[in-house]
Amino acid sequence: MKAKLLLTMIAFLLLASPIFAQTQDSDQKWVIITSGFAMAFASGICGLAQGKAVSSAVEGMARNPSASAAIRLSLIIGLALIESLALYTLLIVFLKVATK
Repeated sequence: MKAKLLLTMIAFLLLASPIFAQTQDSDQKWVIITSGFAMAFASGICGLAQGKAVSSAVEGMARNPSASAAIRLSLIIGLALIESLALYTLLIVFLKVATK
């Protein structure tokens, strides 16, 4: 019974795929709009992550001042990796919008 249901679902998905085909003209406005949302989402997540990282690092330095050098180095590396999310998103958005 499950195999028959699975094969039926696969057949429906294969038959429905031409329905979703679109022309290039109608996609241009949606690429720009979704690119803006993607950049806004990535920037918001980066801001929240950086705030949490700095907060935790400052708390760790306050609890153990002798480890502040190691915490500071880890914080800088972590912030660079967090910021790379926004930079990669900006690069992808720029390439996607520029090629359309």
